[in-house]
Amino acid sequence: MRIGQRVVRDDRVTTHVALVARAFGARKILMTEVNPDIKCTIEKVTNIWGGNFSLEFIENWKSEIKMKKNSGFKIVHLSMYGEKINDIQDKLNKQEKLLIVVGAEKVPREIYEVADFNVSIGNQPHSEISALSVLLDRIQYGTQFEKVFSGAKRKITPSKRGKSVEMEEPRD
Repeated sequence: MRIGQRVVRDDRVTTHVALVARAFGARKILMTEVNPDIKCTIEKVTNIWGGNFSLEFIENWKSEIKMKKNSGFKIVHLSMYGEKINDIQDKLNKQEKLLIVVGAEKVPREIYEVADFNVSIGNQPHSEISALSVLLDRIQYGTQFEKVFSGAKRKITPSKRGKSVEMEEPRD
């Protein structure tokens, strides 16, 4: 869940938060405030690169978090002020349902209270994109890099040098 967005200024950052979530195995991103063009971008990426990722706009983050908690989700808030990722990554890995909250500007104090885990990815200023990447990598132990995205029209084959992209043949 992406809470807040500094209009125009955060369009690229918010897009990258969604791209990281998708590439690292999340199924959905919920957003409170966003430029609708971001949804189009993410849908295009998913259409070309495959997978079942969606972006959903929500009106009220409080009610959404309450609903998720009531359906068994653990709420993880990424913050410089939380528990060290090294100390709790194994505990997070054991959770079946996680809702990861990524803020934009200052997040409301209530997030710290409602979260089951306030997680610190280091204690220095850094981007929410990097924090989300590190968290998702740590709790999946790198297995997200072996994921196959169904329905992909393009696939990258790793190579030591150069670019190797498989393209689906257009069908008549």
